[in-house]
Amino acid sequence: MRGVAIVTKIMIVSRFAPSPNGPLHLGHALSAIVAHDAARDANGRALLRIEDVDAARARPELVAEYRADMAWLGLDFDETAPQSLRLNSYAEAVDRLNTDGLLYPCRCSRAEQAHEKPAAEDRHADRTTPARCRVCRVGIGEVKDDEGSAPVAWRLDIIEAMRCTGPLTWNDVRAGPQNARPDLLGDVVLVPKHAAAAYHLAATLDDAADEITLVTRGQDLFAATHIHRLLQALLDLPVPQWLHHPLIRDESGEKLSKSRFSASMADRRRSGEDGRKLAQSLRSGKLPAGLHLS
Repeated sequence: MRGVAIVTKIMIVSRFAPSPNGPLHLGHALSAIVAHDAARDANGRALLRIEDVDAARARPELVAEYRADMAWLGLDFDETAPQSLRLNSYAEAVDRLNTDGLLYPCRCSRAEQAHEKPAAEDRHADRTTPARCRVCRVGIGEVKDDEGSAPVAWRLDIIEAMRCTGPLTWNDVRAGPQNARPDLLGDVVLVPKHAAAAYHLAATLDDAADEITLVTRGQDLFAATHIHRLLQALLDLPVPQWLHHPLIRDESGEKLSKSRFSASMADRRRSGEDGRKLAQSLRSGKLPAGLHLS
């Protein structure tokens, strides 16, 4: 079976990987601090990677803002290549998965694709997502004559992929050993209609290329790790460990979000707030009024 053993490395290499589609907020600050401290406290490497594979949404001018935010918090990241310079590696992985018969085209709209996803807060729940888009399937790598010019997304056939790898495990520093259950997320999109790669594929390949040994991110991405572990096995990639940290939530219990226009670090920085003092407060779990961890 492919990808069963977990690779262990001595040096901790972590990364903070924001997408430049909006200002960073305190939730990002916490993620950056967790990634930075996990590596630096062990004399390892902490990398800043810009996830700009979705060119239509990326705002290049935000990258300088992100660097300023990190410096304001007192975090010293080394910078690695942004996703926009990694497109060839994504294409090679897609070709391999397609050759192995593990991808199929999907013509559903983004709204239809989103409808079948588990709710953001339920992605780690014990449930199976219906692969409703199988109605789009004509055959591996085939398209209908009248739709040959229409853009398609490419989905991973989860059942076939799991048959290929057999049982898999992964380890979370906080939650402990996990049995991989990629079927909980259904046939995820690996290549959107208008981008070179979706988050699942791009992040997995990038982490391998950057030799990441500890993937730190929020608890809301816990279930995504099941898919990433599967992709590592399918593509013969090294397997890191993971650390999913609690989320910062507001008074209503909602996690901080760019889409909900949560207060930005840039605004705090420009107002004269002490970023290093804020970082220390976040490390100790002391949050600004109205916010809590869970």
